Amino acid sequence: MPNRWSATLGRAGRAGSRALVHALGGGERARVILLLASVLALSSADASTVGASATQLRHSLHITNTDIGLLVSVTSLVAAVASLPFGVLADRVNRTRVLGFAILLWGAAMLWSATASSFGDLLLARLALGGVTAAAGPFVASLVGDYFSATERGRIYGFILAGELVGAGVGFAVTGDIAALSWQAAFVVLALPAFVLAWLVVRLPEPPRGAHEQAADAPRTTAAQELARERGIEPDPELVLREDPRRLNLLDAARYVLRIRTNVVLIVASACGYYFLAGVQTFGVEFTTHQYGIDQALANLLLLVVGGGAVAGVLLGGTIGDTLLHRGYLRARILISAVAASAAVVLFMPAIFTRSATTAVPYLIFAALAVSAQNPPLDAARLDIMVPLLWGRAEGVRTLLRTAAQALAPLLFGAVSDYVFGGGRSGLQWTFALMLLPLVASAYFLYSGLGTYPRDVATAAASAKRNDPDLW
Repeated sequence: MPNRWSATLGRAGRAGSRALVHALGGGERARVILLLASVLALSSADASTVGASATQLRHSLHITNTDIGLLVSVTSLVAAVASLPFGVLADRVNRTRVLGFAILLWGAAMLWSATASSFGDLLLARLALGGVTAAAGPFVASLVGDYFSATERGRIYGFILAGELVGAGVGFAVTGDIAALSWQAAFVVLALPAFVLAWLVVRLPEPPRGAHEQAADAPRTTAAQELARERGIEPDPELVLREDPRRLNLLDAARYVLRIRTNVVLIVASACGYYFLAGVQTFGVEFTTHQYGIDQALANLLLLVVGGGAVAGVLLGGTIGDTLLHRGYLRARILISAVAASAAVVLFMPAIFTRSATTAVPYLIFAALAVSAQNPPLDAARLDIMVPLLWGRAEGVRTLLRTAAQALAPLLFGAVSDYVFGGGRSGLQWTFALMLLPLVASAYFLYSGLGTYPRDVATAAASAKRNDPDLW
């Protein structure tokens, strides 16, 4: 009987693997997507592990919720600053090798975290970790742009961002449960896969820059840019680049990308969404155990179920945005994100105030689906409004500002809970309710982006044409 069950499970596993490879477009594409998803998963799992280990860290190191928030915040703050030089590197170096080396250092920093014997030692290890995790944003964005065509980037981003959510689930459930026995062991278990991932990423082929936009047998514009051209949308003459983007230094590149109004809208909206998610990652387990009266193991399971809704959201958001774009709706990616952000606010509210886990689960699942559905179309839209040779630096600037918001979230969630609302269950409840305001702001900015996006898409197309590397 055991042999029969083993054979059945083996066949099911092989069938699932074949189906996944087919869905991702073949073996090589699947390898790239799964590895880039794993990069984001590793970073997300680490942040979630700190939150899931909050109780054990407080008791072992004699710290408060504010200190827990600080541990996550310092990682994000250092990552925010380091994202700018990594953005420059992403536009100029072999990306797979540098990213692989950075992941190797992640693993070392995680092991260092496991050896910390005091809050100060752990804080120092987290500072080092933030310096190397900053590579993820600029390098993954640049590689996605060059590995995959513009017509499918929303869907591809959905698969990759699903990895980020799976990593958060691993942090909550797997390493979180290990942390119940030993928080040091949780960091060790998380560090070991980093060394394998580093080796696999280094072995990825380095794609040519602007490969899809510059291929001889492919259109020189993205699907969104082609729609803008067909509809006669004029570019902004003041923003059409008149020099090779490779000649722009970091400061000039940052000034240029922040003059693009839609880019600023997307940065602010993304920062607001990730701000809220960072607070959930850090204090989600703490909130669910106290609010719904359940133990940590059940809280981790509940967050895994909610995470399933989030995974469905990233897969649906990117696919729906791409589908509507193919059908001629130019603003599809921005609209999907705006509607999703609005729905998330409405759905989170009853989940925060109910005391019943059974009542909260449906709201939490669909709220997680909505809040995550906005990210893949936003990530794809950012590539549509930017010249390919600026993707790395543009993502570095976005990562700096977005990660700064993420860095503030755990600290502010913890401080507001402790010092404004008096701590405990009620303190976290009202903190989560107050922190829905950034999601409201995200929806507001996205709706305003519907008006600026078409012209910025046309401007990116005009800049790419003017600065075609073949002409230099």
